[in-house]
Order: sequence, then structure tokens, then C-alpha cells
Amino acid sequence: MISVIIPTYNRAAFLARTIDSVLAQSYKDREIIVIDDGSTDDTQALLASYADSIRTMSIANSGVSHARNVGIKAAKGAWITLLDSDDVWHPTKLERQMAYHDSHPSVFISHTNERWMRHDKEVKQKALHQKPKGWCFEANLSFCKIAPSTVMIAKEVFEKVGYFDEELVVCEDYDLWLRILREYEIGLVEEILTTKYAGHEDQLSFSYPAMDTYRIKALLKHQELELVRKEITKKCEIISKGARKRGNIELAEYYESVAKQQESGQS
Repeated sequence: MISVIIPTYNRAAFLARTIDSVLAQSYKDREIIVIDDGSTDDTQALLASYADSIRTMSIANSGVSHARNVGIKAAKGAWITLLDSDDVWHPTKLERQMAYHDSHPSVFISHTNERWMRHDKEVKQKALHQKPKGWCFEANLSFCKIAPSTVMIAKEVFEKVGYFDEELVVCEDYDLWLRILREYEIGLVEEILTTKYAGHEDQLSFSYPAMDTYRIKALLKHQELELVRKEITKKCEIISKGARKRGNIELAEYYESVAKQQESGQS
């Protein structure tokens, strides 16, 4: 069975579209777990309208990482899929991905291609956003190339590498993928089976412009690797240069010191 984990916070306007895209899946051996992360809008009333079609869990507002972790730990399926509450799946998403794993039994995580929509207009993806496959830890150091709504992961993977880091308010997915990609190769279903929507104000990536500060926190978990130290140094130099330009000398000096530690191989 496949467990579908949908964390949500105040997204009643989008949530029905997301849930409906799962209910419309051609693959039926699945459970849907929606974790309401302390919503104050009409989310509870909306969830009640789905009655026995979904499992719901209500928690105090704690952030997307905690909400996902709660859902993953409660899941009954051998396979875990994640779906953001403003994204949708195409009808054969689970079927095509499960078929991939059936034919690649040694692969324990996969993802799909996706369509990006912003303000109801499709966004053209650049070559650097091409989805990775195989053993590709290094290819994902610069930025996150794996979208949570596209993945399918064997539950045993979490037992080996851990869950989402609840101390990271953003880049929590980037952090998890790096931990997974050090241990596992990733498969790619080269079809557009997910549509990602952007442009609304509550998206975390728009709330935290200095994303590299959080990427550095994730990278520091792997700083024993020389290629990671080089990436940390590069990101620190970018942040410190920008901080000095804005007159934030304390921040600049902090990241300059982190860069020096990486260059000397110190932790």
C-alpha cells in the first residue's frame, strides 16, 4: 500500500483540489493522511466533507516538517508519498511510479517530472532544473532539484536516514534529500505527473529570501566531505559579500569565519 501524506495549514482554498487529485488516481491501493497543522480557516469543515475517504490528524501549529513526520510515522503503507496542499497529481501518478519500482526493485526512492504554474501561467523550466537520477548526491549540492510532491519513498528509508529536520523552517526537503542521496540512488519517471502551483503569499520559499543560510545548515551535516566544504565556502562567500554590501558586518564576519573553517577542514 502507498501512504499519501498531505500536511496543510490555512489552505482551504486549495486543499480540495489537492485531495481530489489523489482520489482520482488510477492506483487504488493507497491511504490518504491529511495533517492539519493548526489551521484557523475552514480547513476542518472541508476535511469533514470527505468523511471516510481520508484519514485526518489535527495538531498544534508546528511547521511542515513536524506535520510530515507525524504523517509518515502514522502511515500504514510500505511506500510513502508526499503532496503539498496546493499541488496536484495527474491521474496515473501513483500507478506509473509504482510500476517503476516494481521493475526496479533495488531503487527505494523515485520522483517524477513536473509542471510549474505561477499565477495560472506555466513557467518554463531551465536546463539547470533538469531532474536528477541515479547516484546524484553531488548534483544536488547547489540547490534542491527534487520536489516533495513528486517523490515516492520506501518507508524503510526514513528508518535508516531519519525524518525531516524540524529545526529547519525552510530547505527541510533539501536537507532530507541530501541525507537520502548519500545512501541511495534515485529513480526518475520521465513523465510530467505532478503540477506544482506557486504565487500565493503563504509559500515558505517566498517568506525566506536568504535560502542559502538554511542550505548551509543542511550541508554542515556532511562537512567531512571535501566537495561539501567547497559548496559551503561558496555559499558563505555569497552571503558575506551581500551582508557587507548592506552594512551587516556581524553577519558578514560570521559567514566569513565559517568559510575559513571549511577551507582549513575544521568543523
